[in-house]
Amino acid sequence: MNPSSLLHPFFSFVCALLLLATATHAADRKPNFIFVIADDQRWDAMGVVQKEHGDKARYPWFETPSMDRLAAEGVRFRNAFITHSICSPGRAGFLTGQYTHKNGIMDNDTPFPVDSITHATLLRDAGYQTAYFGKWHMGPQKGQRPGFLHSASFVGQGQYMDCPMEINGTLTPTKGWVDDVSTDMAIDWVKQNAQKPFSLILGFKSPHNKRGGENLPARLRTLYEGKKTQQTPNCAIPAIYHKPFANPQNRQGRGLVDNAVHLDYLRHIKGIDENLGRLLDTLDELKLTEDTVIVYTSDNGFFLGERGLGDKRALYEEGIRIPFIARYPKLFPKGKVVDKLVINQDLAPTWLDLAGLPAHPQMQGRSFKELALGQTPQDWRTSFLCYYRKELGDTPTCRGIRTENAKLVIYPKNPEWTEVFDLKADPYELKNLPADGPLAKELAAELEKQMKAVGFTQ
Repeated sequence: MNPSSLLHPFFSFVCALLLLATATHAADRKPNFIFVIADDQRWDAMGVVQKEHGDKARYPWFETPSMDRLAAEGVRFRNAFITHSICSPGRAGFLTGQYTHKNGIMDNDTPFPVDSITHATLLRDAGYQTAYFGKWHMGPQKGQRPGFLHSASFVGQGQYMDCPMEINGTLTPTKGWVDDVSTDMAIDWVKQNAQKPFSLILGFKSPHNKRGGENLPARLRTLYEGKKTQQTPNCAIPAIYHKPFANPQNRQGRGLVDNAVHLDYLRHIKGIDENLGRLLDTLDELKLTEDTVIVYTSDNGFFLGERGLGDKRALYEEGIRIPFIARYPKLFPKGKVVDKLVINQDLAPTWLDLAGLPAHPQMQGRSFKELALGQTPQDWRTSFLCYYRKELGDTPTCRGIRTENAKLVIYPKNPEWTEVFDLKADPYELKNLPADGPLAKELAAELEKQMKAVGFTQ
């Protein structure tokens, strides 16, 4: 008898075991996480949303193929919000899963506490490789980013061109547009850590609205020449705390409905969309797409002349509403749209949930995994608290409640400015309803309830 004929069944058995082990390992592999956060990107500054808005679109010609790709391959949350609409507080909420009155980041000047418990620290302790790239934006904070085993980030606002980067705390010169450089570094790190579970954050400096081609790479400086952005009805009325416009008929607000500024803003977003595309292509090349959860969002909304405003801070929709797309091909459906309320505090518990870890008891958000899967828990939120504490500019301290269909905003020092909106009937917040009416009373009770629930007493 040929000895090889006896060995053949044995080798077949061993190969079958190896294949089974490989398949089991692949099935048990913990997901990777990538969180991509823009600076000051409005919820509607994506091609997919502009198409959805049809003849009401502000810039119907604007295209973001990479963001649209994520939306087509994942889940887009159409009612995602920031609860404190300025940069550092927004970012701190994503990291900690807490409201800013709890995590201590109530303005743009406070360094992030190095002993904070975040999704990064908990994933790191569970064996994940963790890294931070690009904009950190926690005051003038220097050094390696807290909770991350590797970081390549700039101090404060940095600069658009040739921005010095602190690589694990060591200042290092770079060449090129800062968002290209940050993406290059993130891609290189992914390639080096592809064999281990990892959690990465990529923070873009853009759009962070600045007029001037010198803030853009040459490839983007003349993009959209001749294009126009449309105004909306709420560009013709001032914020409640501003004087009436001298000539509301020109619908120019306070000079902030500036087409040139809008075009530069959208050019910046086009640039980061290109970099998002490079990151997605890298996941494909490394065969990591199926095993990687990726979320794209922004640290707050942004006004483009609505209510005569630029920047953010105010609790009108344009200030607190953000883009939010989550893709996880192994688990999440493709092309799904979710309209339930999601807030920035939900990211951290979702990351932990998908990694098979419990949320930290101090976290105030909750995992949106079930929503992404098409399930709505019976106790999912129908409202959330939002607020702003004056630190600069002319937006006063305020707090509010935003439900699925309505909003109440209170200005503690000026109760006569109280705003009540029926968002279902009035999405542009044009008609301020009576502050002593039935809707206002209902919302005031809900505001007190939510303030108590999250321990907000200010």
